[in-house]
Amino acid sequence: MGKKIFESITQELTGEFNIIARTSYALEEVLAKEIEGIGGQRIEILNRAVSFYGTKETLYRANLELRTCLRVLVPIYMFEVYNEVDLYRETKMFDWDKYLDLKTTFAISSDVYSRFFNHENYVALKVKDAIVDQLREVYGGRRPDVDLEDPDLRLHVHLSDNMCTILLDSSGDSLHKRGYRIGQGIAPINEVLAAGMIMLSGWNAESDFVDPMCGSGTILMEAATIAYNIAPGIKIEKFGFMKWKDYEPELWERLKVEAKSRERDFPYKIMGFDDSPKAILVAKNNIKYADLGWKILVRTLRLEKMTREDIPETGFALINPPYGERLEADTDALYKTIGDCLKQNFDGFSVWIISSNKDSLRNIGLRTSKKLTLFNGALECKFHNFEIYKGSRKTKYNKVETEEAE
Repeated sequence: MGKKIFESITQELTGEFNIIARTSYALEEVLAKEIEGIGGQRIEILNRAVSFYGTKETLYRANLELRTCLRVLVPIYMFEVYNEVDLYRETKMFDWDKYLDLKTTFAISSDVYSRFFNHENYVALKVKDAIVDQLREVYGGRRPDVDLEDPDLRLHVHLSDNMCTILLDSSGDSLHKRGYRIGQGIAPINEVLAAGMIMLSGWNAESDFVDPMCGSGTILMEAATIAYNIAPGIKIEKFGFMKWKDYEPELWERLKVEAKSRERDFPYKIMGFDDSPKAILVAKNNIKYADLGWKILVRTLRLEKMTREDIPETGFALINPPYGERLEADTDALYKTIGDCLKQNFDGFSVWIISSNKDSLRNIGLRTSKKLTLFNGALECKFHNFEIYKGSRKTKYNKVETEEAE
């Protein structure tokens, strides 16, 4: 027998319900801290997700303000399942006309970690069949349509061993699609990962920020929205919850106005460089479209040509160099050039580099201060910190120790 864990999303704003925020590997604690900042309660860290409780206002704010969140989901139904018959029967028992009518298009996604099922698409198909069959009975043989591109309601099925949870997707598209990118480079980094890297680095928006290999500008734009406290979802025009039956546009507009009122000044510089004029042109267009044109400085400059006068005296630098996975490049030589540039020009900086190429990372030639593991898409990456000290400490602490880059 199924267990309903949350009957309806229609309730007073003071009523709290369970919300699941999904994120990337190793960003769970960063996301949990963000959720605490928007008023989330009973926060629990999960695998690549954070569970918390909040009101409809919290749900809207999560979509608008969480930088390291990919999707915001609301669990509505949980049940035990051991085979496809259980899955179909238990799904069909739920009262789906609370959320769907004949005019409501829908789509279903799934992730499956179960010994009883081994195909995500099959699980989604069986859930769809159960929903459609129940609604046919309700509406005299008629049924709502499936729309995979732009549905009115997105459902997500999470199947972990014998426990199946069906969730409403309040976000629609993935929240890494901030709405500011109109062009991209050859190997762009995910916006959620970029924000997470910045927040993991310890940069507190109280110093200058530099990306010497900025590509299309994603890291720079995420740094700028953090520095100026601009809500990451402020330019997104459509969210999944906007098509829900209980959507409150007045509440949403109020939350956007309040988010704008929390924006702040930033007295330091955010600077980016790249050796590709085409990449810099794309970055400039993206930055302009994001309304960050006067907040970020970018220009074409090769690492080999960089001098100490090109960058601020101290600050943070974050670099996402080519890994050799999608770009044809002599990565060993490139990483040696990066290390040489850092030693010559970035004294006084805390520098972070992400890469999946552990062998080439050794060619940086600097001692690693901190090491983290992240995922850029499917690629397992190392996120290394190098403290570039001034004066005599430079020789003592920055000698080549290749084992530190493993």
